[in-house]
Amino acid sequence: MELERRAFVKGAAATAAGGALGLLGVVSGAEPALAATSPTLRQGSHGTAVRSLQRRLSYLGYWCGAVDGVFGGMTRSAVIALQKVARIARDGICGPVTWSKVRAGVRPAARTHSGHVIEVHRDRQVLLVVDSGRVRTILAASTGSENPYYSQGRWWSARTTPGRYRVYLQRNRWDSGPLGSLYRPMYFNGGIAVHGYTSVPTYPASHGCVRVSIAAMNLLWLGGRMGIGTGVNVY
Repeated sequence: MELERRAFVKGAAATAAGGALGLLGVVSGAEPALAATSPTLRQGSHGTAVRSLQRRLSYLGYWCGAVDGVFGGMTRSAVIALQKVARIARDGICGPVTWSKVRAGVRPAARTHSGHVIEVHRDRQVLLVVDSGRVRTILAASTGSENPYYSQGRWWSARTTPGRYRVYLQRNRWDSGPLGSLYRPMYFNGGIAVHGYTSVPTYPASHGCVRVSIAAMNLLWLGGRMGIGTGVNVY
């Protein structure tokens, strides 16, 4: 979220099995079976192949909501998160190239080796929920655009500054500010927050905050995944 917000601010998930190796990891072992054929899938698709994709994404840690055989917005976000990590086209469509990465088990490695931490990878534009060095959940995100912008009589930089922080304030509602409203924000660096938003582009687009989908923000509020005191490492 926007840096100047500091003046206005006072005072059901998937579990990834296996660890990550190096910058990118692969997961092997007792994997859920994939569909015998791999048709191109996109939002609106449904059926057995979608269910197989959802099971595999969930197994790898890419949160897609319920495994219901319906390719909706949450499944699309999970596909985009995998595409970001794999450094392939971020179109939310599971075609031949994306299927190959799904089968290969591509997933990010944690940089934190102890404790419960939220990691924000600006380069790949993903948010990771990490426990004791294991990546549990991977969410598509959009961080600061790095572009200058003018607000309240001065220029600011739309930057999500790297560093180690902790959540110090949370708002369990839409929180209004000079540049818009944030859904259930968790503030960790002045007016900068992880928050839900109706639009989460595949590229850096915020004024400094870490945007995730509305559904993903609801997930982060559940089960102690994120709250007051949670470490947030931005790199």
